[in-house]
Amino acid sequence: MSPLRVGCVGTGFIAGRHLAALHGFPDVTVVAVADPVRERAEQAAARCGGRAYADGLEMLAAEDLDAVWLCVPPFAHGPLEDAAVDRGLPVFVEKPLALDLPPAVRLAERVRQSGLLTAVGYHWRALTVVQQARRIVQETPAQLVTGAWLDRTPAVPWWSQRTGSGGQLVEQTTHLVDLARLLVGEVESVQALETTSPRSGWPGADVPTASAVLLRFRSGAVGTISSSCVLERRSRVGLQLTLEGRLLDVSERALSDHELRLVDADGEQVVQTDEDPIACEDRAFLDALAGRGEALVPYAEALRTHAVVCAADASARSAGTRVDVDAFLASAAGA
Repeated sequence: MSPLRVGCVGTGFIAGRHLAALHGFPDVTVVAVADPVRERAEQAAARCGGRAYADGLEMLAAEDLDAVWLCVPPFAHGPLEDAAVDRGLPVFVEKPLALDLPPAVRLAERVRQSGLLTAVGYHWRALTVVQQARRIVQETPAQLVTGAWLDRTPAVPWWSQRTGSGGQLVEQTTHLVDLARLLVGEVESVQALETTSPRSGWPGADVPTASAVLLRFRSGAVGTISSSCVLERRSRVGLQLTLEGRLLDVSERALSDHELRLVDADGEQVVQTDEDPIACEDRAFLDALAGRGEALVPYAEALRTHAVVCAADASARSAGTRVDVDAFLASAAGA
């Protein structure tokens, strides 16, 4: 078979990881890269042997592609996905799906009606340690979930603005919410609180500097996930589950450095992996395109995670009001 012809919109850190993975697969040709900063697009395209564009919509209109990767900031989602659906083009979308919920609900319906193959970049699901954790909780369900994303503020200018990133909960901690859904099940309701403290090094920043989310799962489990972006370096990114007689901890020190820690009556066991989850999720999507499997996280599945995150964000903005996730999702669908 001829190599799959793919394009990528975006050249940031995660886009670079996707491009490196795609360029390394023998059954893929990266034919085009787009970025609003044309010099960056040209540099990335040169590394892959493709053509450069300063506009993703122009790239989608001009190129004959088998699939496209949309690796853009939260505020840029929407028009690109619409263009891909209009062209009948399978699409890989980096999380989060949007700044808030209604645009993602609208796009999910368009994707459903089109029948297009889609995937979303919740890359933790690609890890073998996560799959091992999932097998454990299927036998012994979790009762308590404790998560934390305690980190620095990313340097990109759009991240510190809520209109750019949606905030840390929407842009980063969404990975932990997705992991909690995978391991514990659907979230029934959320309550959240946040604080936004002025910071001398970040004039004009309005994203919350800390937040805490209380979750109730349909299984009966309860949990909290905390976030903060005021540190000088990453301290803790992970999810801890308390099971009957066992503690399970999944953590990430870097994109290709994850760990599963198990504690029970016999002691502690640590399983580490240096897998590249970006390459793993890309491979899964490519195999699905070729009819050899399924995408790890289709758009409809990612929408459930995004709904929980946006419900928590809405709760935090309203001083901790309890939000029923299903009702919140239904309301967004009717907006």
